[in-house]
Amino acid sequence: MTETGHIRVAIATNDLLQANAHFAAAKQLVIYDVSETSHAFLDCIQFKRRADGAARGPGGGRGCAAMGDPSEGVGSDIMQERIAALEGCAMLFCKGLSDLHAVDVYNRDVYPVKMETAREIPEVIQHVQRMISRPPLWMRRALGTEPAPECAMAC
Repeated sequence: MTETGHIRVAIATNDLLQANAHFAAAKQLVIYDVSETSHAFLDCIQFKRRADGAARGPGGGRGCAAMGDPSEGVGSDIMQERIAALEGCAMLFCKGLSDLHAVDVYNRDVYPVKMETAREIPEVIQHVQRMISRPPLWMRRALGTEPAPECAMAC
């Protein structure tokens, strides 16, 4: 759980500079902690395989958490690993996301944002900071400034 007034944002990227990747094919996710007046880089999760099973090829990724083993199966299991990598995040920015996986992401309390064009990561962070200044209800809950609704009926 992040501190009150902060949210974690995941950004799907292929070059570590832009939000420019489809979630299923992204080389990595970068995670930032964002508040209205500050932000901090938290992690880089590097994926060894795409969700369609294509290998990423040789490469380092030293210093980044690596997800996926090339000897593993492909498809749904790999997408579930990608979705699990969003643990603790409140938002996901990506260039594309299937409707089925958008529902899976949303069910983990992560708000998916599909962008039409690539954006620089600092631009995405500034957008989130502007949203935090006048947050919608779901974001107030993620920021910890609005309590979650109580169950009106016995659950």
